Amino acid sequence: MTNKIANMIDHTVLKATTTKEDVIKVCNEAKEHNFFSVCINPTHVELAKKELEGSNVKVCTVIGFPLGANTPEVKAFETKDAIAKGADEVDMVINIGALKDKNYDLVEKDIKAVVDAANKNALVKVIIETCYLTDEEKKIACELAVKAGTDYVKTSTGFGTGGSTPEDIKLMRDTVGPHIGVKASGGVRCKKDADAVINAGASRIGASASIAIVSGDEVSDGGY
Repeated sequence: MTNKIANMIDHTVLKATTTKEDVIKVCNEAKEHNFFSVCINPTHVELAKKELEGSNVKVCTVIGFPLGANTPEVKAFETKDAIAKGADEVDMVINIGALKDKNYDLVEKDIKAVVDAANKNALVKVIIETCYLTDEEKKIACELAVKAGTDYVKTSTGFGTGGSTPEDIKLMRDTVGPHIGVKASGGVRCKKDADAVINAGASRIGASASIAIVSGDEVSDGGY
């Protein structure tokens, strides 16, 4: 089961202080432990692509991160640029304020701008930032993401007031159905956490504590 979990993990380093050495380290760890991808900021996409050359590990990056308050046009450009530089997957943050305003047309347009920019050249995950949303808003965000053509919905940036919970994963899975991916990110720090979100319906995990998860450690100080 541990090997299966490893191949569900986006090994993540998204801190503002992330250095070239940090990126090289997570790339090496991802290759060693057979993680699905490394998730890094756009500025590090080319470096990660180079470090992962010849491996099966994908390059994942973030769009409109971490606030989601960029315009759809900016997110579309950022997506195209990331893919041109080597990104295989993009995790975009929704316009959270627009969702709160019930401006659902803008939320859908925002997501669709990224989906269209990716043009099936990269898998798209939509971060709804569950910690700021009511259960009803979580459902609406997931429905809009599916309508806009996303491949995945994702709980969190890791920069909000909270991360993923099994309850949120179940709600998201129930909303999107069996054919859209659900990514749990933020707060998954050990194998017990990983098992809980997987059992609730997660098909991918974003974590900086990836090694603790696959080694079976019960406690980790990992952040994302």
